Amino acid sequence: MTAAATDPEDLARHWTLDPEVTYLNHGSFGACPKPVLAAQQALRDQLEREPTRFFTREAPALLAQARATVAEFVGASPDGLAFVPNVTTAINSVLRSIPLQAGDELIVTDHEYNASRNILDYTARERGCRVVVAKIPFPIDGPRAVLEAVLARVGPRTRLALLDHVTSQTAIVLPIAALVRELESRGVDVLVDGAHAPGMVELDVGALNPAYYAANCHKWLCGPKGAGFLWTREDKRKHVRPAVISHGANAPVDLAHRYRIEFDWMGTDDPTAALALPEALRFMGGLLPGGWASLRSRNRALVLEGRRLVAEALGTGLPCPDEMIGSMASLSVPESDRFPPTNATSALELDPLHQALFQDHAIEVPVITCPAHPGRLLRISAQAYNTQGDYERLAAALRELLGA
Repeated sequence: MTAAATDPEDLARHWTLDPEVTYLNHGSFGACPKPVLAAQQALRDQLEREPTRFFTREAPALLAQARATVAEFVGASPDGLAFVPNVTTAINSVLRSIPLQAGDELIVTDHEYNASRNILDYTARERGCRVVVAKIPFPIDGPRAVLEAVLARVGPRTRLALLDHVTSQTAIVLPIAALVRELESRGVDVLVDGAHAPGMVELDVGALNPAYYAANCHKWLCGPKGAGFLWTREDKRKHVRPAVISHGANAPVDLAHRYRIEFDWMGTDDPTAALALPEALRFMGGLLPGGWASLRSRNRALVLEGRRLVAEALGTGLPCPDEMIGSMASLSVPESDRFPPTNATSALELDPLHQALFQDHAIEVPVITCPAHPGRLLRISAQAYNTQGDYERLAAALRELLGA
């Protein structure tokens, strides 16, 4: 029986997730299906049978095949796509590479992910640049408010904007096509933080055509951990160097071809996460009749119903219109003396309510803070292994814990 013939309620069997835990946090670290893990293990076995043969003779061709497959899926030219472990590495590579002068301005929103914002702040301090923050309201009425807030911060010294495709804490889909078009027409390069986009929303990097697009493949593509990519537009590639300088730095190639050489070899590591991505794309695309479009549609419908159920339990309104939702949704958490906030910024610091939901109810769902929002947010995710019952259990647990 193929995956496409599987009852949607039974899709969870393809994952190794703990059946005793209601897992509503796909957005943080993803979850890799069994067939993809098996494909990665087969590649690891191939590597270890003859490491020299693998790295010097087999890996270059395998990387090229994987790159072509991923590039086709995201609508990007393969020549501009370089595999990296994660978005953090990609953004470091771009911001440490691009030519900036003292006094230049870098735009970011107050919804940007903490790690990405840290890289931007570090670069600004090092180069004598100024970080300009576009304040986007949350709750928000619609995409137009995002466009207006960002464009209002453009000035004569603006050189680059670091913008989410899908925000992490607030879980809203930004109008990235309009943002890229308007900013690039004003001479502002755009670095898109697309950590959550591939597999969640329909993506055509070539049509967007930003200066840079960074993405994770371990989240909504369900690839192994350690798989992401950086796509760089052709006119920008000669400036971009990997965060780790290695053998490719003095490879006997001209400047136009150095980009791929440098990113393909940054020292000995395990490339099997990237090499397993074609299997992730194949498997996830075959889970439902209708392929990836059906999977995205199912996840979106599920998270919309989930946020309705959870909002009722929290006694809060919906903070954004449906059109700004992909496969995640965030909701305001009412103040509680029993669970005082920690105002944590790191993804590894756990809020007391987050801990209570896990320890008392075996529900894994993040409770987080965001500079754009005065209180705490609870963020739910939807992936193929989730069902409506997961959100019903969360709603019941919140009513018990918060007395709602």
